Amino acid sequence: MLTNALAFLLNTLLGLMSLAFLLRFYLQATNAPFRNPLSQAVVTITDFAVIPVRRIVPSILKLDTSTLLLAFLTQLSLQFSLRFLEGFPFALAGNSIWLGLISFSALHVANLSMDLFLYAIVAQALLSWVNPYTPIAPALDALTRPILNPIRQIIPSPNGLDLSPLVAILTAQLIQMLVLAPLEMAVTKLS
Repeated sequence: MLTNALAFLLNTLLGLMSLAFLLRFYLQATNAPFRNPLSQAVVTITDFAVIPVRRIVPSILKLDTSTLLLAFLTQLSLQFSLRFLEGFPFALAGNSIWLGLISFSALHVANLSMDLFLYAIVAQALLSWVNPYTPIAPALDALTRPILNPIRQIIPSPNGLDLSPLVAILTAQLIQMLVLAPLEMAVTKLS
């Protein structure tokens, strides 16, 4: 009972922290405006870890790799902690468990990235109906533009109805079901 509660807390807290690091990475990668409530909140939440790690880990091609590394390390900590709580015999498992944990953590980061873009697309679509001029709209637009613009160029908008969010959501869910889920199953069997 206590183990389940601890696993739930770890999953929630470290999962949200990974999501915050990934959101910061993608907001910076897409040049989202910094002066909006979403960007400010993410920076405030993640600065405690990003600033020290940024001194050690350099940016690559103008991408803030320190935040991506922190998202990965947070997922790695989560996966290790969950297995530790389950009583996994790390001393007997050998080195192969670490390859499995690293692979599983990288897949979780990829899955969280897909979820992040899905949430951003849904939030942007909902806000466009309710309040398209909300302060976080420019950040959501910057975040979703690299995904939606190529789709908009391929698929026409019948009568002004933008179908690109629907196509992006369906594509992302198919990638999660057909690519990421089988990879996670394969890694789970190996570790």
